[in-house]
Amino acid sequence: MCFRLNGAASADQSSMSSGTDEEDKEDEATGGKLTAELPISRDRIPIVYRPEYGVRFLGLQKLHPFDAAKGGNIYRLLKTNGLIQTDGDVYAPNEITLEELLAVHTQRYIDSLKWSLNVAKIAEIPPLLFVPNCFVQRSYLRPMRYQTGGSLLAARAALESGLGWAINLGGGFHHCSADRGGGFCPYADITLAVKMLLSSGKGIERILIVDLDAHQGNGYERDLMEDRRVFILDMYNYRIYPRDQHAKLAIRRAVELKPHTDDEEYLRKLKHCLSQSIAEFEPNFIIYNAGTDILKGDPLGLLDITPEGVVERDEFVFRSALERSIPLVMLLSGGYLRSSARVIANSIVNLRDKALLPTVQ
Repeated sequence: MCFRLNGAASADQSSMSSGTDEEDKEDEATGGKLTAELPISRDRIPIVYRPEYGVRFLGLQKLHPFDAAKGGNIYRLLKTNGLIQTDGDVYAPNEITLEELLAVHTQRYIDSLKWSLNVAKIAEIPPLLFVPNCFVQRSYLRPMRYQTGGSLLAARAALESGLGWAINLGGGFHHCSADRGGGFCPYADITLAVKMLLSSGKGIERILIVDLDAHQGNGYERDLMEDRRVFILDMYNYRIYPRDQHAKLAIRRAVELKPHTDDEEYLRKLKHCLSQSIAEFEPNFIIYNAGTDILKGDPLGLLDITPEGVVERDEFVFRSALERSIPLVMLLSGGYLRSSARVIANSIVNLRDKALLPTVQ
């Protein structure tokens, strides 16, 4: 069952350097300041992606079960299915800048990413500690900065396009807080999106975070502990990482799952608790962290949800938002099976076929 829990610019740019002369010039050109906002249009499909999302460092990424090419694989499948016709149909985000990151992150944390040892711990790839940091920046942190920028752009698209939804084919770094990364999550894109939306001046006053990744979203929970404008529904396997009891105090509705929970139990609890949370909090924006590490066979999630269960899950969340005219942004978060990309693509196509993605034919 679900239950309520009550609780509560003089920066050194070297940590944002990509390690090449050409890319360093780009960093100098922005000066660490806010990037120009990309225009939002009703005529574009509010899917956010660019090839730079892919993490590559001489095969070392294969030492972590995360599919570093997941976003690109989903994008190709969506093109094959005809949902995306050309690259110009979707949004390509800018890399988030240092100044934008400092809206949430501490300078001390950003500086810590200059050390490959610290990044190796966050990425959970021990051999990274022997890799020069300039290469770590270019091959791991820079793609993550693009994905973080993608989460902010997708949130804007969901809010400003008039379509009421957007999907970032990346992001969902829910283990990262303002001063600590972990679990392959180096930047706090969810906290950043919350702060951006609440300060947007567009009437967003109550944000519901629906975190359906198999792991507890302890990063943004620590950041948003005292913010009553945010309601957190977190549904996770309570016997796996991170088991963060302090962060748990921020969860307004927890759905703790046992290992090997199946479709029937999972969907029953989700439908009850999400409906309950929306009725109680009456949000005017939803951030949906749609991890697919819930799939049966995932080496880290340890749940037993089928691909059909994931499709039904996503459909219920989108329908719940659309029927109430609540803008929703979907972030991909975790998913450690190579089959995750096809499951996600099939789910997005199903959303289109069920008329849950307005304007997408």
